[in-house]
Amino acid sequence: MKIEQIYTQCLAEAAYYIESNGEAAIVDPLREVQPYIDLAAKNGAKIKYVLETHFHADFVSGHIDLAKKTGATIVYGPTAVPNFEAHVATDGELLQLGNVQIKVLHTPGHTMESSTFLVIDENGKDHSIYTGDTLFLGDVGRPDLAVKTDLSREDLAAHLYDSLRNKIMPLADDVIVYPGHGQGSACGKNMSSETVDTLGNQKKFNYALRADMSKEEFVKEVTSDLVAPPQYFPKNAVMNKMGYESIDEILAHGVIGLDVKEFKQTIEKNGAIILDTRPKEQFAEGFIPGSTFIGIDDTFAPWVGALITDLKTPIVFLAEPGKEEEVVIRLSRVGYDNALGFLKDGIEAWKAAGEKMEFVEQVTAEEFVPIFEDGANLLDVRKESEFSSQHILGATNFPLDFINENINTLDKEATWYVHCAGGYRSMIATSILKANGYAHVINIIGGFKALKETTLAMTEFHEQITML
Repeated sequence: MKIEQIYTQCLAEAAYYIESNGEAAIVDPLREVQPYIDLAAKNGAKIKYVLETHFHADFVSGHIDLAKKTGATIVYGPTAVPNFEAHVATDGELLQLGNVQIKVLHTPGHTMESSTFLVIDENGKDHSIYTGDTLFLGDVGRPDLAVKTDLSREDLAAHLYDSLRNKIMPLADDVIVYPGHGQGSACGKNMSSETVDTLGNQKKFNYALRADMSKEEFVKEVTSDLVAPPQYFPKNAVMNKMGYESIDEILAHGVIGLDVKEFKQTIEKNGAIILDTRPKEQFAEGFIPGSTFIGIDDTFAPWVGALITDLKTPIVFLAEPGKEEEVVIRLSRVGYDNALGFLKDGIEAWKAAGEKMEFVEQVTAEEFVPIFEDGANLLDVRKESEFSSQHILGATNFPLDFINENINTLDKEATWYVHCAGGYRSMIATSILKANGYAHVINIIGGFKALKETTLAMTEFHEQITML
């Protein structure tokens, strides 16, 4: 038996390749399916099953394309009602994969169709569980992401409590836990940075698996302090349930080089937005007016999903040479299938055509200290929890997550200095503010980390950092 975890850092998502005696199963594949096909071919195996733990909300799965390209059977757990051909398994059903078996465990709670896949090895021993969003390392899936349900989050949490105690916790301690996500995913609150563990270890250290925890305690714990999920989550869940356009078609109309004239015409004709995916340093040195910066070299897809509110938005983009296809793929992972091409030869072509440019004014932390002492306006665009933990006294918390809702609450005539933790989110925020008429926005290079390091060396200013 061969098992491989395929982890995608941008989405903190884990897909899995399971193989035995020439047959393979893929658990929770991402949108682009060729890597799974290539892996099976390399191992001389045929993909027999595409196992979906639930209708995912945080990404668009590649289940439909993968089944079409390989002839594999899509498998869901009980109560799933997909809008395409799939096998809806019964609770406890055994699927044969080469010399091993995969047992379907219905584990409702995160969503009602959520299921865990238990691999039983060649000797009939329980080997590993693929838990999707039912059980994470250090946490469990949040119970407020199910779409079109009459059940409250408390109802779903109660189901999750029963699923964990009746289906997961009775398994042996040496069973390996392979979760659907790791630290950084918005599908849970307290995930570990590790991506694989034993069930016995989770029983010791995962609060949700505490043996003496009552259902009432569990429900209260998993439903408290839930931040509103990103707006694209329910839309992705619908796509996963109802179906979507093939990734091949998306790449065909998205990875197209446009000269400056064609680029401008595409924007005008389609009402397209300009997405600049280059490194933040390059964006600051010069960008097309009205562009939104979301760099491909960081948590690109989740920020696209959080900030571009309509999945059908036509998008043209700028990218570093050679990364154009990657941009289109990563957009499609969260359901943005309407990329219409990229600016051929990039910002240099725009400059050479004599088109208007804008720049981001920036200051270092050292340069900002005397400016702040004179009473400058400081925006901290980190999450509320980060701000509450530690921030500069006098700063205004303006979380990037909710910038669209709050975009008109600031004084457009004022000068605003912006920072986040390290500089990525503040550059995104700066681009959005400038695109919305805020002419005097200045980014602080290095963010809070640089500010903190600077002020530690300047005791009189250090007193203006509050630690709560």
